[in-house]
Amino acid sequence: MSKDLQALINSLREFSSQRDWDQFHSPKNLASALTVEAAELLEHFQWLTEAQSRELPADKRVAVGEEMADVLLYLLRLSDQLNIDLVEAAKRKLTLNAAKYPVDRSRGTSKKYTEL
Repeated sequence: MSKDLQALINSLREFSSQRDWDQFHSPKNLASALTVEAAELLEHFQWLTEAQSRELPADKRVAVGEEMADVLLYLLRLSDQLNIDLVEAAKRKLTLNAAKYPVDRSRGTSKKYTEL
């Protein structure tokens, strides 16, 4: 795991511990909170066209960045509680996805791997 990612996880541990929040940070609760934050992120894009979603004004980009940070922080906290190395898990998942979505069959299509 990268030093920056581990430092962020350590900061989250300290932040939570100082506030006595570990009692609330069960995997179930963290997964629920992660879902809520992901919905708040999505809310910023509700009703936008594809083009508008790519060209957010500066103030909206700041707000979207804050929601993205919330998602990342909850995900890191959840991975820490479950002792899952997210970098390794992501590498494994990317390898699995490469097998499910071979370039010759998936290039330029949004079909699910079961439909290729």
